[in-house]
Amino acid sequence: MNRKFLCTFILFLASSLGFAQAPASSPAPAVTTTQGNELAIFQKIEDSWSKAVSNHDQYALELVLSPLFVDVAASGDISTRNQQLAQVINGEDKTLSLSQQVITVRMLGDIAVANGTYTLHHKVNTSEVDEKGVFTHVFERLRGGWVCVNSQRTAVVRPLSGNKSKKNTPGADTPFHFPLFGK
Repeated sequence: MNRKFLCTFILFLASSLGFAQAPASSPAPAVTTTQGNELAIFQKIEDSWSKAVSNHDQYALELVLSPLFVDVAASGDISTRNQQLAQVINGEDKTLSLSQQVITVRMLGDIAVANGTYTLHHKVNTSEVDEKGVFTHVFERLRGGWVCVNSQRTAVVRPLSGNKSKKNTPGADTPFHFPLFGK
């Protein structure tokens, strides 16, 4: 009796594992897009964001940024939505302007991740600077629209065109340095 029960149980278990590991009948949809409707939607949002910053428009910026928004600037400074709005309202830097170009969009249900490039024109001390870099913006679908909940910017530093000589640093030919071994 026990042997019959054990054989039946093993047969049942083996057949159920076969069904559980059956491949899906339809392939998963593509998540990343570099063209199409999603790209146009998020480029329009980024354009609204850029225009709000350039025009020091508090209300337009409130429509783009979530109340939960966190920004990590290229300098490493972290700010919230309220701090971003205060910066726009104060308008101390009259030369401040922002231009953003979306390159890819990944749709993850009610979350979207947009990657692209930006140019931030602003004052540093007394001189005007163009900071160029890449961004990652995380959006959440909220009340039929999209709001940004997180922003990460990374400045792209370009090497000087006149300096093509290789630096002569100790250990430049080897990627690792062991403090007690070697020079």
